[in-house]
Amino acid sequence: MTVTAVVLAVALLGLSPTAAGPNIKKVALIIAQGGLGDRSYNDSGYAGLTKAAQDFGVQIKAIESRDPVGQGEQLLRQAAKAGFDLVITLEFTHFEPLARVAPDFPNTKFSILNIAVEKPNVVSVIFKEHEGSFLAGALAAMVTKDTKIPGINPRKIIGVIGGTKSVGIDKFIVGYEEGAKFIDKETKVLVSYSNSFGDPAKGKELTLAQFQQGADIVYQVAGGTGEGVIAAAKETGRYAIGVDSDQDYIAPGHVLTSMLKRVDLAVYDLVKRLVQGSLKGGAVITLGLKEGGVGLSEMKFTRHIIPKAYVDRVEQLRKDIIAGKFKVTDITQK
Repeated sequence: MTVTAVVLAVALLGLSPTAAGPNIKKVALIIAQGGLGDRSYNDSGYAGLTKAAQDFGVQIKAIESRDPVGQGEQLLRQAAKAGFDLVITLEFTHFEPLARVAPDFPNTKFSILNIAVEKPNVVSVIFKEHEGSFLAGALAAMVTKDTKIPGINPRKIIGVIGGTKSVGIDKFIVGYEEGAKFIDKETKVLVSYSNSFGDPAKGKELTLAQFQQGADIVYQVAGGTGEGVIAAAKETGRYAIGVDSDQDYIAPGHVLTSMLKRVDLAVYDLVKRLVQGSLKGGAVITLGLKEGGVGLSEMKFTRHIIPKAYVDRVEQLRKDIIAGKFKVTDITQK
């Protein structure tokens, strides 16, 4: 590649070839569908990146695209050519382009979340979202039949809105359904897909439809689209369940809990390992309840309306899963 081409590739990322010293590590984070500002998955990843920059003195760059799916290979190649030591992608669909790109840049470390890519310079991070979603479903099933709680109707119906019909999203949904049925087999779980991670209006529309069908609690697994799920819950006096980040604060008292997926911790840990020289390609890092990678929020805005017995049971279920007393179905495992 010519010097001009190298300068152009770096300029496209808003960097200059001399922006970082020779011993300063450079890390790029490719933002997934829905973009920054989703107050969920992407924002959590970026929070981990910025904290790592502060703690370890690394140079960072968040890379956004209007079409992160269609431009996957271009984004990955561009970041590698720009000289980043570590390129992390939050976009699930990048597993195929990453498998093509990684071998062309053997001196660059890559990382992808939510799916494994078996290449010697790729570190894969897998979350056990089904475990955390099980707890969310269990709590929802207990709350939905308790009419003493404000906003709860007598019908045992809860819902969930997925961003897309895909294995990655259905992993959450199946865990949620399993948790609900574990508590009460008669609990009905409504499922809808928005086919978008950045359309709050669609999220609100689908949630209102589920409320009309009798649901009083709806779990959002749709990134920025989930803002509409939470808005619908607030407007109708019902409940949403947040995802990835602690979204309880968005509509205090109307987000029953949030299923935390600690993308921030994962990104932070990847950068830490890079700086320490312990980031090994070809590895798969798994984060579940045991590792603190998933779990429920503190419910600081709703804990006063949730009977202590419900919270205690959820905690016991968490301990039982960690202890291996039973397993939650992971649809990604054959």
